[in-house]
Amino acid sequence: MKSQAKAQVDPNKGMDKLDRKTITRFRKILLKEREQIVGEVKQIVESSNEMGQDGIQDIGDEAANIYNKQILLSLNENERIRLREVDESLDRIENGTYGICEECGGPISLKRLEVRPVAKYCVPCLTKLEKGKL
Repeated sequence: MKSQAKAQVDPNKGMDKLDRKTITRFRKILLKEREQIVGEVKQIVESSNEMGQDGIQDIGDEAANIYNKQILLSLNENERIRLREVDESLDRIENGTYGICEECGGPISLKRLEVRPVAKYCVPCLTKLEKGKL
């Protein structure tokens, strides 16, 4: 009789979907990260616009400013990628698919989401994807 009771217990119960409280917590984390990214991008744009505005420059100053602007613009691209990942995660929360692997449809572990709230894949699928790229 005990073995039948154990057989009916689903070890993945509660893992297929995150509870509302957990989703709300991740939503707040993602919104805060989004706000931070937007703030960083605004600062980068302002810094980029300010470069070269400090009067007469020689060719060395001009080259340094061009180089610094290129670095700032590449940082800006990284921020855009981060922002897109956050927005996609927020969309998944709205769609009810947050925490579900896009590859296999299984749950993404809570530990993985805590480390990387924008995760789209469970660890096994991510490993397979990375091996395929090598």
